[in-house]
Amino acid sequence: MTGPVTLVAFVRPQALPCGQPAHLSRATWQHGGVTAATHSTLFPRVPDSADAVLEGLDPEQRAVATALHGPVCVLAGAGTGKTRAITHRIAYGVRAGILQPSSVLAVTFTNRAAGEMRGRLRQLGAVGVQARTFHSAALRQLQYFWPKAVGGSLPRLVDRKIQLVADAAAACRIRLDRGELRDVTAEIEWSKVTQTVPADYTAAAAKSGREAPRDPAEIAQLYAAYEDLKRERSVIDFEDVLLLTVAVLQDRHDIAEQVRAQYQHFVVDEYQDVSPLQQRLLELWLGDRENLCVVGDASQTIYSFTGATPDHLLDFRVRHPGATVVKLVRDYRSTPQVVRLANGLLAQAKGRAADHRLELVSQRPAGPEPVFTEYTDEPAEAEGAARRIRELIASGVPASEIAVLFRTNSQSETYEQALADAGVPYQLRGAERFFDRPEVRNAINALRAAARFGGNDSLLDDAPDLPSQVRAVLSGKGWTPQPPAGSGAVRESWESLAALVHLAQDFAAARAGATLADLVVELDERAGAQHAPTVQGVTLASLHAAKGLEWDVVFLVGVAEGMMPITYAKTDEQIEEERRLLYVGVTRAREHLHLSWALSRSPGGRPNRRPSRFLTGLRPGSQAGAGRAGAAGAGGVERGSWTAAAPAVPEQAPRRRQRTPARCRVCGRTLTDGGEMKLMRCEDCPSDMDEGLYERLRDWRGEQARRSGQPAFCVFTDKTLIAIAEAVPDDEHDLARIPGVGMRKLRRYGSDVLALCAGRDPADGQDQD
Repeated sequence: MTGPVTLVAFVRPQALPCGQPAHLSRATWQHGGVTAATHSTLFPRVPDSADAVLEGLDPEQRAVATALHGPVCVLAGAGTGKTRAITHRIAYGVRAGILQPSSVLAVTFTNRAAGEMRGRLRQLGAVGVQARTFHSAALRQLQYFWPKAVGGSLPRLVDRKIQLVADAAAACRIRLDRGELRDVTAEIEWSKVTQTVPADYTAAAAKSGREAPRDPAEIAQLYAAYEDLKRERSVIDFEDVLLLTVAVLQDRHDIAEQVRAQYQHFVVDEYQDVSPLQQRLLELWLGDRENLCVVGDASQTIYSFTGATPDHLLDFRVRHPGATVVKLVRDYRSTPQVVRLANGLLAQAKGRAADHRLELVSQRPAGPEPVFTEYTDEPAEAEGAARRIRELIASGVPASEIAVLFRTNSQSETYEQALADAGVPYQLRGAERFFDRPEVRNAINALRAAARFGGNDSLLDDAPDLPSQVRAVLSGKGWTPQPPAGSGAVRESWESLAALVHLAQDFAAARAGATLADLVVELDERAGAQHAPTVQGVTLASLHAAKGLEWDVVFLVGVAEGMMPITYAKTDEQIEEERRLLYVGVTRAREHLHLSWALSRSPGGRPNRRPSRFLTGLRPGSQAGAGRAGAAGAGGVERGSWTAAAPAVPEQAPRRRQRTPARCRVCGRTLTDGGEMKLMRCEDCPSDMDEGLYERLRDWRGEQARRSGQPAFCVFTDKTLIAIAEAVPDDEHDLARIPGVGMRKLRRYGSDVLALCAGRDPADGQDQD
C-alpha cells in the first residue's frame, strides 16, 4: 500500500478550532510543568472550556489531543504521559463538540486501566464516553445482540476454566499435576486468541516456536475435549466472548452496521499488546472507516506468551498510509539517571521491536544514580532490601511510594517474611480489587447509612466536620488511630479503612462544605471507575503485574541469570522479551532505583550465580557489549519516512567528513540524522525556538519561493529555519555557522534573514546575489 503519511515535526502556532491559543508557552509544559498521571491533583477542578483541556500539555501531547480525524498512531515511551494525551484528546473532542460522547469507544486491556481512563475523563468533564476492556465491550454487545443473532439467552460465562481443563484431562485419562493444569490452560488460551482450532494446535505451536508443557498431540486432545465439555454444559469462557462477538459481527451485517452506527471513534491503549483475535474484533468495529487512534510502545511488549504481538502497532502505517504519527519521548516520570539506564538496556536490544525503540529524554531534575548490590544468598538479599526500605520510611518516604518487583510470584514469600520481620507494612499487587474487599464494602455501606440518618446518628454527635464523621463511623468497623501490630489480614483490613479516612480528608480539603452524602457519591463513582485510593504499604509485585504503575522507589530483586532472563527463555525472541520486561521494571521508578542479585539461593549454597547479562556495560565494573547503537526511535515526534524520503542536501557533505562527531547541544548524544545535525540537537530535546520569528521566516520563505518559481525548501528547509529561529543570529558570521545556510544563500538571503532576526522588515525582497 502506498500513500501520504502526515508529517508532524512539532506543534507550530496556527489557527485551531474553538479559540485555541495560537501560541503555546513553553513555561506551561517544560521542566516539570507536565506531571505524571499519579501526581495529578486528587480532586482537580473540571476545565471550564475546550481550550482549558489543552492547558499544560506539551507540544507532542497537544498534537495528539488536537488530531481528532483520521487514523492516528501515538508511539509513547514509558512515563511520557500517554494516558494523559489520549484522555485529553477525547475530552477536547467532546468539549469542543467535535465528538459525541456516546459515539466514542476507548478500549484497553485491564479493568484498572479502563477505570483510570473513566476517572480521568470524568475529571475532564467528558462524561458519557465508554472506556472498557476488549472483553467487557464485547460481552456487553454479545449480551445485547445474542437473542437477535442466535436466540435465547447467552450461555453462562465461567470465571475460571482450570476446573474444566481438569475434567477434560480426566475424560482423556491424562493425569496433570497443578502446574501442568495451569500450563495446559495457558496453551488453550493462547490457541483461542490466535484463532487456532484443536486440529491445528500442533502445527501452530511448532510454527510459533512455543515449548509445549506436554506432548503437543496430547494438548490438542485436551483442547478438543475441553471444547466438547463446554458445549455439553452450555458454558462459554473468557476467550469465547471475543470469538462469538467476532462471529456475530461477521455473519450478521445488520448487527455490525448497528454497532458501527453507535460507535464512530475508537481509541486503543496499549496497542502493542493486542492479539490477532482482538485486532479482528477491532477491524469489525471499524468497518471501512479510519477514525482510529492507537497508542503503544513496542519496547513494552511483555505478554507475547498470551498471544499479544507488536506487529499491529509496527505495521499501522502500512495498513493506514495516511496516518498521523506522533512520538512521545519526554519522560516526566523518571530522573535522568533512571532514564539513562533504561535507554542503555534498549540500546543493546535486537529484533524488530528494538528497531523501533524510543529513546527517552528525562524532564526531571537530576537524582541519585541507580544502586547495584550483590548478596551472598536470597534471604540476605531480602533482608537487605527490607532494611533499606525501613530506613527510607524512617526518613519520610511513604510506604505506598516503595515497590519490590520480582520476576516470578514464587519470589514473593521471602520478601513478605523479610518485611514482616522488619515491621514494614506491605500489600501484594494482584490481590482483590480495593472496592471489592469485604471491609471496604461494609465501610461504604456504613457511611451511606450514616449519611441517610444524618443528625439522628449518635455516632456523629461529637463530629463537627467530614473527616471526623468518617473516623467516627469507621471506628465501629475496625479503624483505629494507630495501626495494629504485625501483618496479616487484620493489618490489611486496617490499611483499607485508613485509605478511606485519608480520602475523606483530601476530599474535605478540596471541596469546602462537603457532606457525608457528597463523599458517598464520590465513593460510588470511584467504585464504578475502579479509581481506588492509595493504600499505605510497600507494594510487592511481579514485573508483569507492575506494568502501568510507578513509585518513587523501586527495588528490582533477583536480577540474576536464570531469573532475568528466566531459565526457560531460549530463543532470541524470548530473550528479548525478558530484556523488555526488565526495561518495564526500571521505568517504574521515579527517583530511587535499586537492582540486586544473590550469588546462591540458600545460605551456605554454592555461589555460582552471576548478574543478569542485561546489566553488562551498565553496572559498575562490567564491560559494555559490542555493537551498541543509538535508538532508532529517538525524537519527540516522528515524521514518518521523512529522513529516508528527503532529497540529499549538499551542505551536509562537509559535516559527514568531520572527524569529530556532531553532538546534541542539549543532551550531548551523538547525532547521525541529517535533520538533527542541522538543528545541532535531538529532534525530541527541548527547543528554545523563537516561534514568532519562525513564523515570520516561513512567510518570508513562501514569498521568495513564489517570486523565484521554485519549491520553498530550495530557499531554506524547515530544519534550517528552525535552527535560525533557535540561534537568532546577530551577524553574517553567526548566520553562516548554521548548517544549511552556506555562502551562496548567505549572499542571496543573508540581509533579509538578519533583518527578520532583528525584528525589522526585510528589504522588499531584493536579491543580494
